[in-house]
Amino acid sequence: MTDKHPKRPRDPNQLAKSIVDLATGEQPDKKQPSRLALKSSEGGKIGGKSRAEILSPERRQDIARKAAQTRWKNQAPAAQEKKEHQ
Repeated sequence: MTDKHPKRPRDPNQLAKSIVDLATGEQPDKKQPSRLALKSSEGGKIGGKSRAEILSPERRQDIARKAAQTRWKNQAPAAQEKKEHQ
């Protein structure tokens, strides 16, 4: 996983302090994820796969169809309007 750069503060004084801290190597230590957070993300990776194995193909298809409809329900009219204007 790549390290992201910290978000720059909008306040000029805070920005100056963060630049000085970065230049002098006094950046605060990064917060370590809690044991519970690590465990829950690991369980989520395992859970989806085992759930997919248990579900019937018809049920998986129903879930996928519902997810696709939810994902695209607000974007479909905008796509149709673009086609009409062309």
